[in-house]
Amino acid sequence: MHTSNQPPTQLPFSEKYDLRHAAAYFKKHQDGLARRLSHNRDLQVARQALHLAGDPTLVLDLPCGAGRFWPLLAEQPNRVILAADNSADMLTVATQSQPPEIVRRVTTLQTSAFDIELTDRAVDCIFCMRLMHHIGDSGHRQEMLREFHRVTRDTVILSLWVDGNYKAWKRARLERKRDRREERGPQNRFVIPTKQIESEFRSSGFEILGHYDFLPMYAMWRTYVLRRIDR
Repeated sequence: MHTSNQPPTQLPFSEKYDLRHAAAYFKKHQDGLARRLSHNRDLQVARQALHLAGDPTLVLDLPCGAGRFWPLLAEQPNRVILAADNSADMLTVATQSQPPEIVRRVTTLQTSAFDIELTDRAVDCIFCMRLMHHIGDSGHRQEMLREFHRVTRDTVILSLWVDGNYKAWKRARLERKRDRREERGPQNRFVIPTKQIESEFRSSGFEILGHYDFLPMYAMWRTYVLRRIDR
């Protein structure tokens, strides 16, 4: 939990998830064949990552969003699932949208990834999907990683956008064109160089057990499995 005199970090994008945005977020991943196929691939990658992490028993899903990974996390019968999000409305949508038998397996908590309202080493694994690519500042990323290091006793699973693939190259080319035309608006999604993020993992107290790419050499999404190192 946050112990310094400074308030915990708040990023602008995190404030947008009212009930309307949260409901739209839930529906987005069910909209059309391409979205459903993408969701199934996300589940496949996450299942592999959980297995590499040792199939942890006590998992914190943060941010849990609309709960789309809850059925996957519940596949292990003895798993205890904590689900947290910065948005109370997102938690409401998640508990109303997911199957009741799944919701009964989940304990929810409204909290920030920068200031998790749990004790030190409270969980076996922090499961963090679709957050890190919103954080463009290295200092903010390391602040969050240090909080993860405090709360997990073993592993962290997280996804983000990395370079070294076709989609990242295409995005960089588009952004250069926007710069020349002075069309660039505020960004809330970022491609992070692989060498940089892996250095940040290590400096925050983690070793890299492995990673899984959504579509190798094509897509930007990569899911890392990290293990906590005592410092």
